[in-house]
Amino acid sequence: MKQPVRVLVVDDSALMRKLIPQIIERDPSIHVVGTAMDGTFVAKKIQELQPQVVTLDLEMPRMDGMETLRLLTRERLPVIVVSAHSTQGACSTLKALSWGAFDFVTKPKDAASAHMEEIAAQLIAKIKAAAKSSVLPAVLEQATSSPKSLKEEGRTAGPATRVIAIGVSTGGPNAVHYLLAQLPADFPAAILIVQHMPEGFTGMFAQRLNDACAIDVKEACAGDLLLAGRALVCPGNRHMKVRRMPLGNMVALTDEPAVNGHRPSVDVLFQSVAKAFASTAVGVLMTGMGEDGAEGLGQIKAAGGMTIAQSEDSCVVFGMPKTAIERGYALRVVPLEAIGATLQAECRLSGQLAEVRG
Repeated sequence: MKQPVRVLVVDDSALMRKLIPQIIERDPSIHVVGTAMDGTFVAKKIQELQPQVVTLDLEMPRMDGMETLRLLTRERLPVIVVSAHSTQGACSTLKALSWGAFDFVTKPKDAASAHMEEIAAQLIAKIKAAAKSSVLPAVLEQATSSPKSLKEEGRTAGPATRVIAIGVSTGGPNAVHYLLAQLPADFPAAILIVQHMPEGFTGMFAQRLNDACAIDVKEACAGDLLLAGRALVCPGNRHMKVRRMPLGNMVALTDEPAVNGHRPSVDVLFQSVAKAFASTAVGVLMTGMGEDGAEGLGQIKAAGGMTIAQSEDSCVVFGMPKTAIERGYALRVVPLEAIGATLQAECRLSGQLAEVRG
């Protein structure tokens, strides 16, 4: 019989140290081996209890969550951050992800037992994925030069030659950061990104990407134009679609029901892009749990577009890309470090073909 996943719960709240074990141990494949009230106890607990996964609160006294995270990542232990759903919580969580946290869940605003049920399934799934993963998120290196110097002052973005739709989940923030940082300021395509992330986090995520990349990145607003060298991140708790309009192609945001358990959903974006742009569309399905985006990638392929899946060896979780590959929807399977170059080559080829036809 397979041994249950051994979990250490680190939280300064006595209530959380009681509730988190209660909700996750309902799954018989998970066993909470212990709890700790802050980071000063963690090193000893790791040696004694040998956990496989750690859940971590970031707001703690004495040794805080970020210092504790540094300790845990040095030990190669996957960490699920249990974050406050607040502006400060979002900022700390995104920082934790850049420092190597595996993933996060957000605490309900009212953390009573009944409300903790809202995150139970999500937390259990992420703990299981963390225990199985052989690839931990890379710690992002700080840029040695100011990214703002890479942006071309006064550059006017024109219409995009291609529309690139990217879908990503667990492991995504660092993977997307890495990918977009490879692209030059004059990149000729428009980029649309669905990252599974809650409301209130995506705007800050987009701002961090914008600060780190030569291309422009922003959280999408309804009516935003699809412009060359600009990436639009779907807001949390919305779906993102595209519309072809006489004055320019643009983004539409909707509040339709969740798809595949997600809002935003990658499938919603991919299906819309396939319908609107057909052979000029590019779909990129990256690291993440589940199957969201697989069928949408298939629709982009059926419409004549290019489809790319991230390779298993470079995925933190090989769920979404694996499903698309197994169904025959990925024309290319590419490691993370080569996706940027692949997209640039695809755009160059598209431009050469347009010149020939012209």
